[in-house]
Amino acid sequence: MRPIVLRPLAVLLGLVVLGTRPGAAVAQVQLRCDGTLLEARGSAEQERPTRRLSFSLALEAEGPTADAALQGLQERLAAVRQALQQLQVEELRVTSPSTWQREADRRRPAAVTASLQVSGRLAPERLQPLIREVGALPGVRLAPVGTEADRVQDAAVRRQLLRAAYQDALTQARDVAAAVGLSRLAPLEVQLEGNDFRPVMMRAAAAEAAPPFDPAELAQPVNRLGLMVRFCAR
Repeated sequence: MRPIVLRPLAVLLGLVVLGTRPGAAVAQVQLRCDGTLLEARGSAEQERPTRRLSFSLALEAEGPTADAALQGLQERLAAVRQALQQLQVEELRVTSPSTWQREADRRRPAAVTASLQVSGRLAPERLQPLIREVGALPGVRLAPVGTEADRVQDAAVRRQLLRAAYQDALTQARDVAAAVGLSRLAPLEVQLEGNDFRPVMMRAAAAEAAPPFDPAELAQPVNRLGLMVRFCAR
């Protein structure tokens, strides 16, 4: 249950928050309440259609020396790049490689391991070839795949969430005010508590053992927004 706080108040000096983004305008005003201060938290969420999938993978290669390991890593990266280009991957990113020494043991000799990370975005219908074709390449380890909504709609969705979250807080405040015999509410302060996406976790399995991967079975991206509103109730 969300906390709702009431307390008598004669004069309140506060801050009206107009935005939480860097550089957003903030107006400081003197607020007066000749009644009871009532605080309520509201929240809202909206599920959105999947526009793109985000992916990342780790690529490794081993060799008796650092040069050999890096050479093997470069060859494997060329194969991964070619496969990803065929999938029309967008915003492809490759980190710089790193190496470390693996000590010898009873089962294998000492070796140097070279690794790097590759990430990008692609259309949902290309999930199956990503897992089966790219995930099956030597040295590739796929990380969980994430879903992303259309960024063009972000501003409109944020406005909808703001209205819904405020209405949620207002409804709670009205109910509590009525319970204590108050009928008039005036908003004094609004504090935004941010929005976020629900992460989607999906593990890639071995290509030859897995049934077809259906992007429609992935959870849709969800935007959430919360806020806290202080009302003057009389």
